[in-house]
Amino acid sequence: MQALPDIDVELFLNPAWSADAPYGPERTAILGAEALARAKADITAWPGYAPTPLRSLPALAAALDVGAVLYKDEGGRFGLGSFKALGGAYAVGRLLCREVGRTLGRELCMTDLGEPEVRRACASITVTCATDGNHGRSVAWGAQLFGCRCVIYVHATVSAGRVRAIEAFGATVVRTAGNYDDAVRQAAHDAEANGRFVVSDTSYPGYMDVPRDVMQGYQLMVDEAVEALPDWPTHVFVQAGVGGFAAAVCAYFWERDPHRRPTFVVVEPTQAACLLESAKKGEPVAVTGDLDTIMAGLACGEVSLLAWDILAQGADAFCTVDDAAAKDTMRLLAAPLGDDPAIVGGESAVAGLAAAIGLAKSMDVRDALHIDADSRLLFFGSESDTDPELYRQIVGDAPAAEATR
Repeated sequence: MQALPDIDVELFLNPAWSADAPYGPERTAILGAEALARAKADITAWPGYAPTPLRSLPALAAALDVGAVLYKDEGGRFGLGSFKALGGAYAVGRLLCREVGRTLGRELCMTDLGEPEVRRACASITVTCATDGNHGRSVAWGAQLFGCRCVIYVHATVSAGRVRAIEAFGATVVRTAGNYDDAVRQAAHDAEANGRFVVSDTSYPGYMDVPRDVMQGYQLMVDEAVEALPDWPTHVFVQAGVGGFAAAVCAYFWERDPHRRPTFVVVEPTQAACLLESAKKGEPVAVTGDLDTIMAGLACGEVSLLAWDILAQGADAFCTVDDAAAKDTMRLLAAPLGDDPAIVGGESAVAGLAAAIGLAKSMDVRDALHIDADSRLLFFGSESDTDPELYRQIVGDAPAAEATR
């Protein structure tokens, strides 16, 4: 059997975590079961909806000396290659219901967006956002689905392949200088100047409604996973950029069973660890620089405030992995241990799994995180090869991985 990659992880145990902390009404107002039920009803009615698979990796579990490794594979989501369709496109639909409903003087639900009168009104609206790739693709797809216009901002290091994927849905793409957070600010500035509506996955003072919709859409992915789980997980490792995705997963388990919450670990790239640094400081802080990492979807320097409201007490630990760890884990999924299924895991999908592989080798860490031979580890593979050229450069020829497309 091939050896597991040797992965180094920086781990920070969250001093603000408490086993007795209630989920509470303030967090329910951000992410709650009622909002998820609405998102589930809307999204499952979209053409092409199907739950994504939950894949069991027993050989990897044996190598890590745990009871189970389960990987929610989001690569087939609506043909977009990532989970982001659940958030960005859902938020576009919610925004259009609010804005067009205001124009027409009546309350709209998402099924109304197909009506000719409503569709004509949607055509006068332009949505916009900044992206590292996947969120922008989702917003562009949602704009095409619901019939509005779309302008997407990408920063200096977003690949040409990701730009082409966004343009394929009819969006105008604007490339900016600087990093992701610079693109966020440019998109917001231009939206105000041109009467566009920002559909961002990050929240900040005065901008909460749309990011909340994004996060509520993400929870459908968690709901699907739980419905497919043979047993409640003991540990969940989730990669993070601004934190919205991680918060959506954390909130789901915390709300439903506060006393049986899985040990929850947030994982970021070494070069863009805004959540880890915020946990160390005890308040949201930004990290600066070019944030250059192959984990492009996680290359974010500023924390989403709504996400922080969940993760500040909800995460047991924060940790970082480097680009080499991501590459090694991508290769491991493509050419797996034993009879485990081959999986196409993109650069931003594998950070959580990479961290678990690195952490599981240390007995001290296993004790600190309560990992033992009976532990059931859950991961969310948030994307497939959303940049096929880069994926091939990293993984090479791995024909077996084609089985999961």
